[in-house]
Amino acid sequence: MKTFDKFYINGQWVSPAGNENWDVINPATEEVAGQVPMGAPADVEAAVAAAKNAFEGWAALSAEERAAYLDKVAEIMQRRAGEFAELITREMGMPLKLSGMIQVGMPMASFANNARIGREYKYEYPIGKTQIQKEAIGVCAFITPWNYPLHQIAAKVAPAMAAGCTMVVKPSEMAPLSAFLLAEVFDEAEVPAGVFNLVNGLGPIVGEAMASHPDVDMVSFTGSTRAGKRVAELASATVKRVTQELGGKSANIILDDADFPKAVAGGVQGCYANSGQTCSAPTRMLVPKGRQAEAVEIAKQTAESLKFADPFDEATTHGPIVHEAQYEKVKSMIQKGVEEGATLVTGGPERPEGVDKGYFVKPTVFADVRNDMTIAQEEIFGPVLSIIPYEDEEEAIRIANDTIYGLGGCVWGGDKEHAVAVAKRMRTGQVEINGAGFDINAPFGGYKQSGNGRELGEFGIEEYLETKALIGANG
Repeated sequence: MKTFDKFYINGQWVSPAGNENWDVINPATEEVAGQVPMGAPADVEAAVAAAKNAFEGWAALSAEERAAYLDKVAEIMQRRAGEFAELITREMGMPLKLSGMIQVGMPMASFANNARIGREYKYEYPIGKTQIQKEAIGVCAFITPWNYPLHQIAAKVAPAMAAGCTMVVKPSEMAPLSAFLLAEVFDEAEVPAGVFNLVNGLGPIVGEAMASHPDVDMVSFTGSTRAGKRVAELASATVKRVTQELGGKSANIILDDADFPKAVAGGVQGCYANSGQTCSAPTRMLVPKGRQAEAVEIAKQTAESLKFADPFDEATTHGPIVHEAQYEKVKSMIQKGVEEGATLVTGGPERPEGVDKGYFVKPTVFADVRNDMTIAQEEIFGPVLSIIPYEDEEEAIRIANDTIYGLGGCVWGGDKEHAVAVAKRMRTGQVEINGAGFDINAPFGGYKQSGNGRELGEFGIEEYLETKALIGANG
């Protein structure tokens, strides 16, 4: 069991204001995997004060000097990658081999990539007689989720540091262990005191104190749309910048000329990535009505070939749902799909065969889904795929856009140019063409109630910069 008893504030490990601790549950075993302290508003006060005091000195460093610290963080993470991977697997359940590649690999890449971007970014340039200057926004509050606990922290911390910002981070209490390990990395890298501060705690206590603090210049939140609305409401009192990466109900449009076996199987794998606990997961598979039976058979075979079991077993492809409340929600949504008349092709609310403990759900496929059904409109955050038949391409695009969300999406087609044309009509922040895969430099963020702002690549660093016009500085 991994235990932490202090917060990382102003370059030191300090005792929390209160004495409450939180047990982190291993979702695969339902046993305690670790323990962390729970914060109070007083801890937020101390962390924000440290970040505020550190801001001027950190922002005054050259882009090269800040980038050097980012590189050092990435190097230390690389050395401790195995430790990070094992800890993340225990706290949130992704199979160990995937934790190393995804849950640790992406954050390391974010720090290294933002070091590069920070060095290359143009912080000053002329427009006629005016000189444009980009400068750090200030103290940032980061509230992050449990599904990609380290990646979602790195996607905020790395560009903010590169831009010259200082920060306070609150990880999800459901999977906070890797965040404490990251604080150890920052300490070892000798990042200046106050630049990075870590306080754990509940959203209504610590998160709300961060979002409403008058000395916080910006809040970046990743999580549910409901919580995101609350963060924006609190932040509005001091008119601070707010970026949000919220829920999704992404559509995967498979066109009639697509390579069906590849497209459907790829769509299933995308939906089930991280056991369905990915906000941009393509959970709605749209297929030509006349080919639904073909798609259903491929999806069924793909789903049933996967192994949802012990994440430390080499043969396991997928792990559990991260915590009990989410586990119960996923099971209830599967039951809702049955009640509303969707055809249950495979899966269901029971544990997979041979699994007698842990928050495991069978990989589930529904067919004959209408887009007005609950399973087609509400984010489930579990391994549940809805196959929706469409009459023609226009209807497919209409169905894809018929949601309050607009985070991700996919299009598969034999004619790439045509697939791109369809993708351009989807009201969503990111669309993957023919299974192109992850791009660390592609902007990530949503339309509508999926949030605002963008993360990753050059677009990520720009969220942490203010724009100043020095009129008359030129000419």
